[in-house]
Amino acid sequence: MRETGPRTALEAVTWPRLLLSWWPWRSLAYLLSTLPLGVVAGALVAVPAVLLATGWAAGSLEPGTAVALIALELLLVVGFGPWFAHALAATERRRLRWVDSRPMPERRRLIGGWVDGGADGASAGRNPVLARYADPATWREVGWLLLLSTAAPAVSAAALLLGLLVGLYAVSPLVLLAQRPGDGPVALGPWSVSTVAESVPFAAAGIVLLPVVGYVWTVVAGGLADVARRLLVGAESEVRAELVEVSRSRARLADAFDAERRRIERDLHDGAQQRLVSLTLQLGLARLDVPPDSPAGRSLASAHDQAKELMTELRELIQGIQPQTLTDLGLPAALGELADRSPVPVHVDAALDSRPEPKVEYTAYFVVSEALANVAKHVGAAGTARVTVRHAGGGTRAGTLTVEVTDDGPGGADPARGTGLAGLADRVAVMGGRMLLSSPPGGPTTVRAELPCGPDGVL
Repeated sequence: MRETGPRTALEAVTWPRLLLSWWPWRSLAYLLSTLPLGVVAGALVAVPAVLLATGWAAGSLEPGTAVALIALELLLVVGFGPWFAHALAATERRRLRWVDSRPMPERRRLIGGWVDGGADGASAGRNPVLARYADPATWREVGWLLLLSTAAPAVSAAALLLGLLVGLYAVSPLVLLAQRPGDGPVALGPWSVSTVAESVPFAAAGIVLLPVVGYVWTVVAGGLADVARRLLVGAESEVRAELVEVSRSRARLADAFDAERRRIERDLHDGAQQRLVSLTLQLGLARLDVPPDSPAGRSLASAHDQAKELMTELRELIQGIQPQTLTDLGLPAALGELADRSPVPVHVDAALDSRPEPKVEYTAYFVVSEALANVAKHVGAAGTARVTVRHAGGGTRAGTLTVEVTDDGPGGADPARGTGLAGLADRVAVMGGRMLLSSPPGGPTTVRAELPCGPDGVL
């Protein structure tokens, strides 16, 4: 299996191939682009705060001026901040792709307001301004605006200056060699050198520290991106994305299980069952050549009977794995055959205009089979059951295949008592459906499964 690389800059820090990859350079681009964005954000947020701090430090700030600057700061942050932060947040979401390859849900316009990309539109129909101020995502964006105008540019500038200083250390001998006679010493941070010999230790230190700069850039860019993602996406969207992935993985496991089940059924039907049929025929022919009252005749008769019983059991096993009637004739015919085999009298009412998708069809059959098995186990032959199957919707709309199994037993069914109902609910949930149970003491008991389908019953 091919190894997959890191998805984020923070994950790339522990990657052995970091310095040979594009992650340090992508992190450098992210840090460089943070500076102009910080200037833009600071123009809105930091100017009144800087004036206020400067005036207080100088001791020349009048009380009226201080109140005006504070009011201006509040007006900018609370009044214009949500609208300005939204524009910067949209830019940040696109910029995050440089250091974070995970999907980033966009905020979408919804009748004048904005909600997170995965929201259900609960804010629709409200006043656009009130919807903006009531949206928690708005204030997360304002939080990122404040961070972008203060700490983010400072941290980015420090990481960039470190890289610049280390790079200057590494090339300091070349800088001195390129100088004209009479030029002054070269400043290397708090130190200065005037000859190539003096610059050699700094060059060696710079060369040694160059890989460290790549890690520093990646760590700083990854940390800023992680904070930005948490503010702009929010915990709800992360959890929602994880739940979607869990649902998809569960569906993939169900598909793999169905494929394996069909393979086992095909191997049993085409292999073991055909060989057993051939063996049964050979034993039957052998009985004709041996006197029935002889010891060999009695042994052949016993073997022949056991082979026929085994063939019956194998046929029932194959029928339970993948009913051939369900594959060939569809759900109504398969349910009718299931009702005929049930020890409990069962009436089947299955009116379908078209066949559902195979896995929906089999899930419905599985629900009915398990429900009738529970009826036979807990109600007995004295009871009766009714199976109703309907498909609601169709055309251009998504429909729902509804399956109901009702019996006239004593009721009181409880999934916690191990009646198989919990397993049924899990199987239905894999298909994105739901299962409902009504079983009051005294009965009747109704098991209802709702399975989502596509247009005309096809998923």
